[in-house]
Amino acid sequence: MSMIKLIKPALAYADDIMEYRQEFLDSGDSLAGCGSLRTCTSAEEWIDELDMLEKKETCPEERVSSNTYLAIRVSDNRIVGIIDFRHHINHPILSVWGGHIGYSVRPGERRKGYATEMLRLNLINCKQHGLDKVLLVCDFDNAASKKTITTNGGIFEKEIIVDDDRMERYWIQL
Repeated sequence: MSMIKLIKPALAYADDIMEYRQEFLDSGDSLAGCGSLRTCTSAEEWIDELDMLEKKETCPEERVSSNTYLAIRVSDNRIVGIIDFRHHINHPILSVWGGHIGYSVRPGERRKGYATEMLRLNLINCKQHGLDKVLLVCDFDNAASKKTITTNGGIFEKEIIVDDDRMERYWIQL
């Protein structure tokens, strides 16, 4: 795996952000950890929304304040993933199956260790934001996510079923 860094989304990455989005749309895969990127028509629109979500004062009442980061491969300055963290999970969906953190890795960059490193780096952000533990949830049959979570200290709590989907809940102490 090449070295990565997490950075706040910026217009300098606009083309790569929209290419990332298109790769997921083309593959039919979910854009976990990307907020509204699926429905945004431009990188600028998406970045503006993320900026609004960062602060409790500007976050819409029905949403939860959060930070989203681009995972940038240092060697070529390319987005390999996107990860977020929600400042709290006092929300009916997040407290059950959304959790504190969501992430996705570009389809062509999977199985290279990026998700594990993205989560490790983001856990530092969570701790700096004052969290002492975080909830992560993954699909029951997503072996890659389970490995990413457990490698970063995730402790299995329980299995849940939401809309006929089996999921597993894990907690990570910071």
